[in-house]
Amino acid sequence: MSNKAPEAVASVETPKYAWVVLFALYMATLAAPLNMFKLPPVMTTIVGAFDLTSAQSGDLMSIFSVMGFVLAIPAGFILKRFGIKLTVLFSIGTIVAGTVFGAVAVSSGMLFAGRFIEGIGMGLVMVAAPLAISMWFPAHNRALPTGLWATSVGVGNVVTLVAAPSMAVAYGWQSVWWTGAAFAALAFVLFAVLFRMPRNDEMPAPPAPPAAVEEAPPSLFRGMGNINYWLIGIGFGVYNLVVMAMCTFLPTFLEVKHGYLLTYEQGLFMNASFVTALIMMASIISAPGGGYISDKLGSRKTVVLVSYAVMTLTFLVPFSLQPGWQIPVYMLVFGLFGGPIAPILLAAVPEVSKRPQLIGIGMACSALCQNLGMYIGPSLFIRIVGNPIGDGWATAGYWMIPICVIGIIAVWRIKVR
Repeated sequence: MSNKAPEAVASVETPKYAWVVLFALYMATLAAPLNMFKLPPVMTTIVGAFDLTSAQSGDLMSIFSVMGFVLAIPAGFILKRFGIKLTVLFSIGTIVAGTVFGAVAVSSGMLFAGRFIEGIGMGLVMVAAPLAISMWFPAHNRALPTGLWATSVGVGNVVTLVAAPSMAVAYGWQSVWWTGAAFAALAFVLFAVLFRMPRNDEMPAPPAPPAAVEEAPPSLFRGMGNINYWLIGIGFGVYNLVVMAMCTFLPTFLEVKHGYLLTYEQGLFMNASFVTALIMMASIISAPGGGYISDKLGSRKTVVLVSYAVMTLTFLVPFSLQPGWQIPVYMLVFGLFGGPIAPILLAAVPEVSKRPQLIGIGMACSALCQNLGMYIGPSLFIRIVGNPIGDGWATAGYWMIPICVIGIIAVWRIKVR
């Protein structure tokens, strides 16, 4: 019996329309990181325009994630009540609204409020999208599409890092906000037209047992009692904490400590945002690549642990490197080894679920920890740095190492292949 089950699962083919759904999910999700990461490349401009302190600059990045962890667990009830499609459309709508509100901000309070509203969308779509992927793709082919979907975070970061500073210099920082709102509106239309739930003949797994066999509807507390959900969440949350801390303030570091520019007057590799974008450029390749390797090896844990360990070691050097070839090489190494962590951990959630109906709760636990890490990272990091023109950067980098060790221990304890 046990030998036949894997064969049955492996025989399930991925529906062709699943890739159309993945595209719709990708565009919807991309609207969130595109707007989330529009701040770091123009951070020095915003700080000057609104006379913010260094601590406030970290808080402006962190506030985006507040509603992410507030809504993470309720997102399961929201998805059950309204369904994936309406939930994602609402999330994109809040991104549009928050970005427009920020674009017309005349005070720091309005700017903070806009960032807060935008974060509602991030909190919901990051729970809904992985759940939708798990419904369309069979388990043995799930890590690759999850990895492709996860590149939306890297793409959103790269696009803003490459384009936003020059836009802000040429047309004002508001142009970056208006562009983000326009893309979110386009994603809203595409998702409304393209997304649907799978038909019975497109389901990647056998139907759930009849209701008469079920003892009771899925319980939130029963689902949250799965320790593996929280171990995945801790690993995922720590990863997001350190990556958000680095990607938020590396452009500022390169500008104030090494004289890198907002524009491309001295070439690509003297542009602070472009050099930082190398992290996410590398992760765009390594995220699906890591998922593919994980599927081929039949192991989630091994790939994540190796990637996590190397990423942790990179925090020994980032703020002691000198301008030249060392800095871009560092960015590439950091991105290549950090990239596979998030998609593989998310792909592991359905595999540690005791019942298919509890997968959504597992995704919610991961989203809760993810957004908590994203909230803590920028605020904590810049407070350790202190004055950006001072010497606290290396100390802040070293502090990321013990934090990463917590994530490694959590991943090591996950009971997954």
